[in-house]
Amino acid sequence: MKKIFNIFRRDLKVNKRDFLSLYLILFPIIIAIGINIFTPGIEDTTVNLALLEGENEEKIEFLKDYANVETFESKDDIENRVLDRDNVIGIIKESDNYYIMPEGNEAEELINFAKSLNAFDDLDLNIEDTNVELIDLEKTVPPLKQTLVNGVLLLIAVLGGMLISFNIVEEKSDNTINAINITPTTRNQFILGKSIIGIAVVVLGSLAVVLITGFRDINYIQLLVMILVGSIISMLLGFIQGINSSDVMSAASSIKVLMLPLIASVLAIELLADKWQKFFYWSPFYWSYKGNKLVLSGVSDWPQILFYASIVLVISILVYLGLFKKIRSGLE
Repeated sequence: MKKIFNIFRRDLKVNKRDFLSLYLILFPIIIAIGINIFTPGIEDTTVNLALLEGENEEKIEFLKDYANVETFESKDDIENRVLDRDNVIGIIKESDNYYIMPEGNEAEELINFAKSLNAFDDLDLNIEDTNVELIDLEKTVPPLKQTLVNGVLLLIAVLGGMLISFNIVEEKSDNTINAINITPTTRNQFILGKSIIGIAVVVLGSLAVVLITGFRDINYIQLLVMILVGSIISMLLGFIQGINSSDVMSAASSIKVLMLPLIASVLAIELLADKWQKFFYWSPFYWSYKGNKLVLSGVSDWPQILFYASIVLVISILVYLGLFKKIRSGLE
């Protein structure tokens, strides 16, 4: 264990000095913050209204409960805002009445919604005066955020493999990889020691993304199982590409090939009909995404998670058996 830990400690020191490796380690936190900033909340609205500033504060406060409201100093300012590229609808007072000012290319639903809000305010109506029944499904995370986080979890596994390949290339450039043949360190110890940094980045990075983006009430043990089995192939391919690559850029280019099955698996689950799903059963990313999706949705159970994890593990074993000779010969 001491030999394995020494290999890991050396990788850690090297990665802290290398900008690209350090960026890969910090990337999960950066992208998690970006997801929080740019994805809408579960109760966010996409209706944007423009009104005159200070004209009717009660109306403005009423509309803010149901739409994004911007205020402007003049009607010309409102008109210019409505003519911008995004969808903003103006509500302007004329005499004792208000009229709706759309640009003309908005969806009909947006215009009708603005008309309804204006009418409800004029009639002094609110949600308690309607016959609408609110049904709370207790979803606190928007579907878009769930999809993005799930995709990022798969991406982090690829980054872990990329980090391993960088460390192998660095060993080769320093000509220290040949020392394995004249030291008591076995090949298996070397492989395990070089893999620890990648696994640590995958596990810690995935947990950081999930926590930062607000997934609190999920089964973290189930998530950890899916993360670990889902990262095996990335680790293996990272190792083999590091051995076969002469520099960092070629190693990174080789690992990026994994992005094709990753993206294809996500698109297949989210966009394709059931009859097309069988064409993606070969991809471990497909099963990892399905397992992660259940966990992030909070509806997972152990039989389902173990089923998906087992499929990923079997695929990983087959890949390992196919790459074993190349890894062994690369270390000789």
